[in-house]
Amino acid sequence: MTDFEWPWEYTFPPFFTLQPHEETRQQQLKVWSDLFLKYLKHSNKFTLNINEQDLPLFHNESLKRRLPPEFVLTILEHLQRSGHAAPLDKRRQEWQVYWYTLDEYGNMVYEWVQETGQVNSVCTIYEIAKGENTTQCQFHGVDEAVLVNALRLLEEKGKCELIELDDSHGVKFF
Repeated sequence: MTDFEWPWEYTFPPFFTLQPHEETRQQQLKVWSDLFLKYLKHSNKFTLNINEQDLPLFHNESLKRRLPPEFVLTILEHLQRSGHAAPLDKRRQEWQVYWYTLDEYGNMVYEWVQETGQVNSVCTIYEIAKGENTTQCQFHGVDEAVLVNALRLLEEKGKCELIELDDSHGVKFF
């Protein structure tokens, strides 16, 4: 894995403190949100705990600066409003983060299904997320729980039906 390229803001100490001026704070949240998504994609992570204080994303050792958990929560809530995150627990400590929105993932999968002639066929979740036929797709490698959530949205639109088989899922596309 190559080293992650941090944006210049990551070396700017005030970046680690939520800014009081509204316009500045909104820009800061946008930059942090983009950074979260890029870092998690680079690290192939789909979940975050706001208390992971040693994660480089939250802690710039060279500056000796950390993101306080409250600020991490603010960033995750910003990502939630844009459709890129959802809390996994009631205390909002553990979060699922999506590199693309669930709608975008669902649309990518459905386009792949149509392009590969798999309408009216059944696929496993593993086959879609990690199969040989999806290695060139942007959704390849997606966390299976994220994929299931995206497919649930497709199911609501009448484009597929999720099938539960023991402890795994399959999906039939229409």
